[in-house]
Amino acid sequence: MKILSSNIVIELTGLSRVTIWRYEQAGIFPQRRQLGTRRVGWVESEIMDWLESRPTVDEGSEVVV
Repeated sequence: MKILSSNIVIELTGLSRVTIWRYEQAGIFPQRRQLGTRRVGWVESEIMDWLESRPTVDEGSEVVV
């Protein structure tokens, strides 16, 4: 199991820290894991599964989330 840092998750998803936190609170994003007193991370496979579950956008179409 590979653990990703917040910076990597931000880079992969294109989301801000606040948006990731809000999505976690809403239950629509994988939950972070506590790695130490001041360190958190996400399981890589959970992040990749979440990304794969996101809808794709065809050119000219609108997606409402």
